[in-house]
Amino acid sequence: MADADVSSQSTSGTEGAMGVDMNLEVVSLPVADVDRAKDFYEGLGWRLDIDLVISDDLRTVQFTPPHSGCSIQIGKGRTTAEPGSAQGMILVVSDIDAARNDLISRGVEVGEVEEARPPGFDSPGRSYFARASFSDPDGNSWELQEITERLPGRTWDG
Repeated sequence: MADADVSSQSTSGTEGAMGVDMNLEVVSLPVADVDRAKDFYEGLGWRLDIDLVISDDLRTVQFTPPHSGCSIQIGKGRTTAEPGSAQGMILVVSDIDAARNDLISRGVEVGEVEEARPPGFDSPGRSYFARASFSDPDGNSWELQEITERLPGRTWDG
């Protein structure tokens, strides 16, 4: 496999060479129709965390993919981004064929699994290189990415 810049330093929960521990908790997605988007993400089998209507101009709907540490929020008054402008969000799965088939069984149009291996990456298997894409009704795009074994330096120890 080709060389990649990776860090083997770990974090301890306090400020250090890598800074203070942080977790990406929520990503906001711009949608045109909150209820249509809510139906779509519910249809994926994602956990509905909250549907909070604060006013006619502010509503937050949050979903979490199964076993994910990061959630998404859709709603009204959440972002000024254009609906459908969130592109290339990655959902890591251990079996891309099973994940793709599950989404298709839920009525989602998912592209074929494709392997794109950069020059010099000659490791066996398709971990990191197998991907399939789909979009929500607004055009926000997602990629399934199969990862069965993490590259060195891609886990947090400590």
